Amino acid sequence: MSAARPEQKSQDLREAMFAIGRAARVVARALALAPTATKNAALRAMAAHLRQDSAVILKANAADAEAAQAAGLAASFIDRLRLTDERIEAMARGLEDIAELPDPVGAVLSEWTRPNGLNIARVRVPIGVIGIIYESRPNVTADAGGLCLKSGNAAILRTGSDAFRSASAIHACLVAGLKAAGLPEDSIQLIPTTDRAAVGHLLSGLDGAVDVIVPRGGRSLVERVQSDARVPVFAHLEGICHTYVDKAADPVMAKDIVVNAKMRRTGVCGATECLLVDRAAPSELLAGLVTALLDAGCEVRGDEAARAVDARVKPAATNDFGKEFLDSIIALKTVEGVDGAIDHITRLGSQHTDAIITSDAATANQFLTQVDSAIVLHNASTQFADGGEFGFGAEIGIATGKLHARGPVGVEQLTSFKYVVRGSGQIRPG
Repeated sequence: MSAARPEQKSQDLREAMFAIGRAARVVARALALAPTATKNAALRAMAAHLRQDSAVILKANAADAEAAQAAGLAASFIDRLRLTDERIEAMARGLEDIAELPDPVGAVLSEWTRPNGLNIARVRVPIGVIGIIYESRPNVTADAGGLCLKSGNAAILRTGSDAFRSASAIHACLVAGLKAAGLPEDSIQLIPTTDRAAVGHLLSGLDGAVDVIVPRGGRSLVERVQSDARVPVFAHLEGICHTYVDKAADPVMAKDIVVNAKMRRTGVCGATECLLVDRAAPSELLAGLVTALLDAGCEVRGDEAARAVDARVKPAATNDFGKEFLDSIIALKTVEGVDGAIDHITRLGSQHTDAIITSDAATANQFLTQVDSAIVLHNASTQFADGGEFGFGAEIGIATGKLHARGPVGVEQLTSFKYVVRGSGQIRPG
């Protein structure tokens, strides 16, 4: 049999993608009405299957990681890609945590009665069909699928080719959990191809089937989604996160937080990429921070003040500030107090996550009030920028936009609302 012509393959892919969209739209109506107990049973069954099939998942992931290494991909990329027994267990626990969350669907957000007797309630409802596009993060398969299910939404998942084997193995566990609870298998669909043209079809909205797109990945992915999408997008831009150490910071606390914020996991979006230090801080405070980072294996690229502290500090280029390294590299700049820090973050940050370390309550309040980021922290590591740490069970991503969702996107952020109005025969006067 002769190979299919390119135009035939393109048409076949288009038809397959539109079939996925139609199936998602059909099950979305059923999921919006699914009982809480049924959704929770599915989530717990999914967790059980992840544990039961961990060897299958790890084998698939090993093949993905081997291919990534052979392709010469960065160590930070491979770290995000790689799964371990501990990370699979974390995925399973995340699904169980989602099951324990209150069901947002049907929750009454507010209610009031008008003088004419009309009772008006604002009630949470699912968004409908959510498309999630993500790169080398296999855990997003479970997190996104679980969050969409709990919030009554159908999910269409598109993973990158580097994690396709891993995502497929995880997705099989999610489908098994759905079947065990008697929910439609199409509630969580994984696009079964690595063909990049599939992304274009998803961004088109699949003939009105898709209600919102959530991208999770690097700048190039997010920019393409924002440029090409024909449906609303929950923006998730780069994690250009800052930690500002004020002159009134406790030196020991500052050192512990800064090293954790940068080095706990360098490839996550909540990792601090730029350290700002008050010029008025004691010299030993700056020296302690630089030494701690260098001793932890972090490359420090600093300004003149930072280089004067330790000869191992490399000179920072202009474009090192406002850059997401996703690696054991940090940019360091001394600034004129909290005003200088706020100005720097305003110009070069990505409105993701920024932190201040200080014992001065007034300075902390100024930072928390004036820094316009999705997450701002006082005396805590930026690596807490995570839905699980916020008590959301998991997250699809950190939304950096300002409309509808901002910060960790959990079950509540995956809902909209409608107004339910109850009357007793009222008519509106002419």
